[in-house]
Order: sequence, then structure tokens, then C-alpha cells
Amino acid sequence: MIAIRSYPQFSTRKPEASRRSSNCFKIAANFNTNSKTTISCHSSSSNILAGYHCRFGNPLQLFESPRHAASQRIRLGKDTKKINTGGSSIRARRQVTRMCGIIGIFKQEGAAAPELYEGLLMLQHRGQDSAGIVTFDSERFRERKDNGLVKDVFSKETMEFLRGSTGIGHVRYPTAGGLSAQEAQPFFVNSPMGIYLIHNGNLTNTSELRNRLAGSGFGRHLRTESDSEVLLNIFADAMHKVRSSTPELDILETVFSACTSTMQQCSGAYSVITLINQVGMFAFRDPNGIRPLVLGRRQSQYGNEWCFASEDCAFGPIGFERVRDVMPGEAVLITEDGSIVSRQCVAGELNPCIFEYIYLSRPDSVLNDISVYELQLDLGRALASRVRDLGLDTQVDMIVPVPDGSRPAAIEMAHDLGLPYREGLVKNRYVGRTFIMPDQRTRELSVRRKLNAMRTVFQDKRVMLVDDSIVRGTTMTQIVSMVRQAGASKVYLASASPPVKYPNVYGVDMPSRKELIASNMTVEEVCEVLGADGLIYQELDDLVKVAKSHNPKITKFDASCFDGDYVTGDIDTSYLNALENKGRGNGRSIDMPEEAVPTEVTSST
Repeated sequence: MIAIRSYPQFSTRKPEASRRSSNCFKIAANFNTNSKTTISCHSSSSNILAGYHCRFGNPLQLFESPRHAASQRIRLGKDTKKINTGGSSIRARRQVTRMCGIIGIFKQEGAAAPELYEGLLMLQHRGQDSAGIVTFDSERFRERKDNGLVKDVFSKETMEFLRGSTGIGHVRYPTAGGLSAQEAQPFFVNSPMGIYLIHNGNLTNTSELRNRLAGSGFGRHLRTESDSEVLLNIFADAMHKVRSSTPELDILETVFSACTSTMQQCSGAYSVITLINQVGMFAFRDPNGIRPLVLGRRQSQYGNEWCFASEDCAFGPIGFERVRDVMPGEAVLITEDGSIVSRQCVAGELNPCIFEYIYLSRPDSVLNDISVYELQLDLGRALASRVRDLGLDTQVDMIVPVPDGSRPAAIEMAHDLGLPYREGLVKNRYVGRTFIMPDQRTRELSVRRKLNAMRTVFQDKRVMLVDDSIVRGTTMTQIVSMVRQAGASKVYLASASPPVKYPNVYGVDMPSRKELIASNMTVEEVCEVLGADGLIYQELDDLVKVAKSHNPKITKFDASCFDGDYVTGDIDTSYLNALENKGRGNGRSIDMPEEAVPTEVTSST
């Protein structure tokens, strides 16, 4: 997929694209001058929920009183002013966001919390809105969770409080539910036995499961809108039913049977780690293996120690070595004495999310026996081949990545084409996230503070910017404008992924078709909106071919955000429409004629 546009050469008079970009910023500023964005501040408790519970064997019921601290919350109204872009109307939207990262550690001796902290830092790229850790010291659970980055949520005092040699940790971006600290993970139920759960992914039959819990007979009350709390209660409810119907089963058989029942009831993506009183650390993965979950091991003088994590990049700093991926439909138990027991609870087939390798995971991770870095290098080679076939390699002076995720593809692309690779965009790592800024003009300035275009690189050059993906396009529009203002004579764009046309319903917060820039536009129209001289997308067939070459055992990847084929088999147009009308998709969109909205989706069976 390619679009090439022609602009006048850069001169003392601004070319059409530069003039249009400047006008867009003026329009945005005028909109925000009259903006009625609501900002309300109030003091409240910190919602720490830093609790410890009664001794195991007794009812788990009381939290330690949280320390109250004055905190300010900023609530943003619907600041979605329309900006005229030559026939297309784009609303101000927040950036594409990631999902969740999970980790669990079993140690023979010593505190698990400091290593959980280090592991969460390595998984921080998967979620920046909240963090939580719970530990177990053979007698009590100890918990700390709150909104914020890992470094802000946990202090030295917290680490001292979180005693215990076993624990689980979570970083979150809310793909389902809300921004309240109450919805930060881990989640807890006190019956049966006492269970903590963390979850990466997204259930697609949450409403059905809520109704089922309401009529279960065990009186389960859900405190949040999170699908993770639903998943926890489905698992706890299944344990109750197994214990009631077959009390002769030992506790390990009870847990595995409950997991089988949970997998039979839940649809969607879920990689899960739990801590269960009197049982141990119990992890399982959905039958399609959509979201990653990796097992690591470390030898100590007292025996084997174990770690589960979303990505094995978390293992290095804490000395664990990768053993293998948890298989689709499999459950793995680390008992209280460090023994490991695994079982295939339901039949599974590995259909991992291909977007993990493009955008979500760190390049130093290996997921499903595929090196993220090596796959991204091959995507760069595939892009280079397309550029060469189209004859664009003779029209470009240099390759420049949009930091950080596109670097491997850009490096290999430049090498394959024999073109200079240049770091023309410098990233400021100390700027906050742009979507929390109170108005559009401030968000635009924040993007420009986050990325700075170097005139010494771009002056009078024909540049090809390489990005890992173009989802909503708002940031890329500003980057193109910055590069032109830095002196570039031509600005071409290359995306290492195909056009994102459909919502990701399995745990990435881009649920609305209307907010995806490529969902209703041709490549030429997207190029026009972005203000570029040309736009090249990776072909989906090339992407899948590259991915399969790294693990031929995988016969199908979930590429639903590119082709609308959802591997769980339960996603249709009515589901997507309902999703858009909920909070996850409501109010964040690219306006388009109704008839232009894609309506055909496919569900694999």
C-alpha cells in the first residue's frame, strides 16, 4: 500500500503542506481559547489499599487502614474539538496505549517484593497508569497498589511492609474498567481460601459472565467495572462448585478442575497469575495464547525458584533464565515448597497477537519462541524491498526512525537500501503523557517537547520517517510538521505494520473503529491528512510471512486489528458497535460518514 504526493520544493515561502500545518495549529489554538474543558480538583484518600489480612485459616476480612494523603485528581471533559484538515475532520485523541504487564515470583528464602519491583520496572512499557504488588509470608497477604508509575507507587517503607518470599505484581493501562485506583490490580476474594489475581488481556463475554455470577447462588458482589475482577470471581465460583460437588478431591485437583471450568466459561484473551492460600502460585493462559506468559527459573542454594512474566525481558535484572512459554490452555502451579505441576486444562492452539511483536513488546523479549528484535529487523527488510520495487530508494536521502519502537526496522531498512540512517528526532524522556494535558494546545506543545527535530539532520533533505505503526495519526501529523519546519524538502512515511483498520478487543485500548485513521480512508487520503509526500504500509501478507518464518509451528496469528478476523469466534459487528458506545470507544474518534464505517468483521472458529 503506497501513496505518493507532490509538493513544491521548500523555499523561503512555505509550501502548501507547511502552510496547512500552521493553519491547523492556529485553528486548534482558537478552539482551545473557547474551550469549556472542566478541571476539578479535590482532596481524597490515596486509595492505597495497603492491606494485610488475618492469619491464614481464619476469614480474610480486614484491611489495614490506609494512610490518608491529600491528592489532586484532574477530570477532563470531552475536549474533542474538530480540526479542519481539507475535507477530513479529526478530533483530538489520546495516543495509542498499551495494556498490562504481570509478574509472579516464588523464592525459597528472602523477600520477593524488591525483585517484583525490578521486574515491574522492566514491564513498565506495558502500562503506566497504576501498579500493584501483593506478597505472602506463609501467614498473611500484604498489598500495595495505587495509580502512578512503579517508582512512584512503591517506596522504601513499602518494600519493608511487603514481607514474604512469594508475590505477584501488575502494571496497568485500563483497557476495560476505569482509571480509579480501586480498579488497580491485584484483585482479591476471601472465599474460597483467599485468592489474589492479576490479569493481562481482555474478556469478550464479560456481560454474560456478570449475569452468570449474579445468579450463581454464592452471592458474589463485584466492586468495579473491571473484567479482571469478573475473571477472578468466575475462578473463585468454580472452586466453590468443585469443592461442593466433589469434596473428596485434594486441593490441587480442585484448583486445576476450577481452572478448566473457568477456561470453558471465559472468552477473549487472558494471561493470569494468582496467589492462592494453602496452594501456591497458580498461572494459566487462554486457549488461543493471545497474550504472552513466560516461565523462568533460577537455582538457589535452597532449590529452584520460579518466575512468571508477560515478557522474559523481566528475567535478566533479577537473574532468572527463560524456561518456556506457558502453553495455550495450560495451567502451571508452583506449590508452597517450590514443586512445579502443570496440566493442559483445555485443548489449545497458539494464535498469538501479532501486534505484540510490532508495538507492544520490548525488542529484548522472546515471545512464543520468536525474538521480537529479529522479527522487527525482518520487517525492515520487507519494507526495504517494497521501497526498492517502487523506485523510492532513489528519491530518499536518509532513513530516520520515530523513536523508540521503530529503530530495529529503520536500521535494517537503511542497511538494505544502502541509505544513511540518522537519528533526527530526539526524545525527551522526562515529559508526561500527552493525553492528560488539559487542552489540545497544551497537548500539542507537549508532543513538541517530547520530540525535537534537528535542523542539522533535516535541512534540505528528502527524508523517510519510519514508524512501527500509525494508529490514530495525531502524533504523526505533528511530527511531519516538525520535520518540515526543520528544513526537510520532502517527507515520506513508512509504517512497519499494515493499516490498523479494526479495533483490538483483546487488551489494547483502541476499541473504536472511528478513532483509527485508516479504518475509512484510502492510503492516499491518510497521506493527505498526515501532510506527507508519500506513505508506504507493510503488506499484511509480508508481515504474517515474516512472523511465521520465526516459528513455523504457529499456523495462525491473531491479526484482527489489520484484517478484522477475530480468533475467539465471538466478535461481530453488533459487539463492536456496543463497544464503541461504551466508555472505551465513546468520544474518541475520527468523524466520517456513517456509510464509510467498516461493518464487516470475521470471526475464526
